Amino acid sequence: MQEKRGKFVVIVLDGFGVGQMPDVPEVRPADIGANTCVHIFERTPGLALPNLAELGLANAAGKEFAGLPFSPGATWGRGTLTHQGADTFYGHQEIMGTKPPVPLTEPIQVAVDEIAEALTGKGFSVRFYTSEKSGMRFIIVNDACTVADNVECDPGQAFNVTAAIDDLDFDTELRIGRIVRGIAKTPRVITFGGRSVHLDNLLAAVEEHDDFIGVNAPASGVYNDDYHCIHMGYGVDEKVQVPYILGEHGVDVRLLGKVADVCANRFGESESIVDTAEVLTRTLELVRQPGSGFICTNVQETDLMGHRENVAGYAEKLTIADGIIGQIRASLAPEDVLVVQADHGNDPTIGHPHHTREYVPLLISHEGAPVGCIGTRATLSDVGATVADYFGCPSPENGTSFWPQIRG
Repeated sequence: MQEKRGKFVVIVLDGFGVGQMPDVPEVRPADIGANTCVHIFERTPGLALPNLAELGLANAAGKEFAGLPFSPGATWGRGTLTHQGADTFYGHQEIMGTKPPVPLTEPIQVAVDEIAEALTGKGFSVRFYTSEKSGMRFIIVNDACTVADNVECDPGQAFNVTAAIDDLDFDTELRIGRIVRGIAKTPRVITFGGRSVHLDNLLAAVEEHDDFIGVNAPASGVYNDDYHCIHMGYGVDEKVQVPYILGEHGVDVRLLGKVADVCANRFGESESIVDTAEVLTRTLELVRQPGSGFICTNVQETDLMGHRENVAGYAEKLTIADGIIGQIRASLAPEDVLVVQADHGNDPTIGHPHHTREYVPLLISHEGAPVGCIGTRATLSDVGATVADYFGCPSPENGTSFWPQIRG
């Protein structure tokens, strides 16, 4: 008899790592000693995450605290990043079953004149912002939009097209983004913006790091009101990923939060939501609805607090997430599966505002799943492979299913 399939829910606590990976001293020495989970608890007396604790978070982190005890009844593991660096875009492509390519990198400086010329040729008003300190430049378009380096992700991985969309509508910004995408050799061009900000707010958040200059997006305020975002990437084939494979086979796919911005979902529904309570409450609503399907939710505000090096803010977002994750777990049917994980680390105590290259937790809830550790998985794609296996669909490009270990 064929097993009944329900919902497979993946919640990604963006930037919530559990300890540096072994290659950090060679490839990312600034991340030596990173452990997002442990350091937040060490700096936050009284922090308690009872639901994540029960799921095995302390087990994955390798250290317990008063508010995060080891869980003898948990099913848990850790995930290894196989994408280069520590990146949200490639982290999520990896989760969805893509074998991550080695990305090209370049600063905006190598393309700034060509992009400016192309935008001018398409009728946009273009001028340069020039740093008094370094002489580095980026582009200001229509006095409402900047084209510059992304200064939050790994250097050289993305150009940001950042707009005050009260002053420049998002469709026009997307036209700008497509022009930039046609020139840039970076893996991503990220086109985004928000309301209640203007050019002055963007320019007040300019940062420089080595050969890169750009607008610190969280500091600029663009996330705070009616956030819009489209990632324009290359080197990723949606047809080998879980959303496409499931959609082709008639499985309902819902992507919520930042994953809706960074992953293709041709057959399903995607909702871009930033607020932690809102995105997890929406997840809870979907879990409580009848029927089966795949739900993947990204909790972005944890990552934003890491970028801001804000330990207290990070702890607050984790507390909110923990409470609603508990409700989600309590609402699961016996046949449902819940996986709580991350895409990389973002240790707010490490001394820099960037992602950190860390193992990520894999915390699993499924009725009948054997207690204990499912191992340190070779790639985040093992999650995507498990999702496909659960629904009886073909495997994605990358990853090994752990469904046989947890099916009970």
